Amino acid sequence: MFKISIEQIDKEKNEEIIIKCHEINDDVLSLVNKLKERDIKTNSITGVKGEDIYSIRFKDIYYIEATENKTFIYCKDDFYESKLKLYEIEEMVKGLSFFRCSKSIILHYSKIDCVTPAFNGRFEAKLFNGERVIISRQYVPTLKEILGI
Repeated sequence: MFKISIEQIDKEKNEEIIIKCHEINDDVLSLVNKLKERDIKTNSITGVKGEDIYSIRFKDIYYIEATENKTFIYCKDDFYESKLKLYEIEEMVKGLSFFRCSKSIILHYSKIDCVTPAFNGRFEAKLFNGERVIISRQYVPTLKEILGI
């Protein structure tokens, strides 16, 4: 018999899993491997820059953009190309802090510093890295709901 404890923490803190056991056996190692595989599959995406392949954590992504039949992942100071289509990435980030803000962009809304109304009913989001992203008129209600406006 074992005890399971769950503690909810602030979003600024890193999540961690602690396993306390009498011995490290095959069952414990199997559990650790399953958790690692799950973490890689659910918390990151693969991006390419030049010849190098990177594992990019979703929490580090500012936005994802599809342009000219290519998909790019933008982080604080760098960007990467993805082989996935925008709709495939949208499915991966469903339930996380992302939303579709235009036909070609998925935005990580926790990276928004401020928003400003723009022309024709659109909004402009200034991100913490200084970049600006346009929120299409069609997606402004979603943004307002997210921000509680």
